[in-house]
Amino acid sequence: MQRAVTDVTDPERALALSYAPPGARAALAALFALDDTLGQILRTTREPLVGQMRLTWWHEALCALDTAPPPAQPVLQALAAEVLPRGVSGARLAELIDGWEVLLEADPIGEADVIAHGERRGAALFAAAGAVLECPPADRVAAAGAGWALADLATHVRDAQVAARAATLARGKLNEAMAGRWSRAERALGALALIARMNLADRAVPAAPRRVARLAWHRLTGR
Repeated sequence: MQRAVTDVTDPERALALSYAPPGARAALAALFALDDTLGQILRTTREPLVGQMRLTWWHEALCALDTAPPPAQPVLQALAAEVLPRGVSGARLAELIDGWEVLLEADPIGEADVIAHGERRGAALFAAAGAVLECPPADRVAAAGAGWALADLATHVRDAQVAARAATLARGKLNEAMAGRWSRAERALGALALIARMNLADRAVPAAPRRVARLAWHRLTGR
């Protein structure tokens, strides 16, 4: 089951994560599997109270990874096996839930909520990924993570106004993140930011030849 979690099915994400050192790829895949799982809670829960209960369960389960073996849950097992040994605690992973709770609790979702989602979900997730990659904290990584999360929100939220607001904020963050050259150690994260920016710019089929070529150029140059 753990292998299923760390086997990435999205072709462009798999390509981006392949830019990371081989020993870190499973840990990165586990981090993004956690994010996918938390996002699925919001997408499949109609009652906010039920969603809050499910997120609370995950918060407690992630914190418990610091003191006890994981339960028979594939994502938790993958995090315990791949991420915690690299210095990212379960308590730190539990903080990612704040980025999803802000959307669950907001009614309606305002600009401050959108910004908070980008920071508490995306920037925090990319910071944890940077720690897995043994990269020092960087403003670029935080901007990339926030932009990545906001772009994802823009393509999934049903409210057109929220989507437009998230897309505008995402473009600013992603342009900031891609303004300079990414170090070789960080290029997996740069590639994810680049994918998010391409998603906002067009609706081309993922892994289309020109998108793959653009990602290959980023791998070679860091730009």
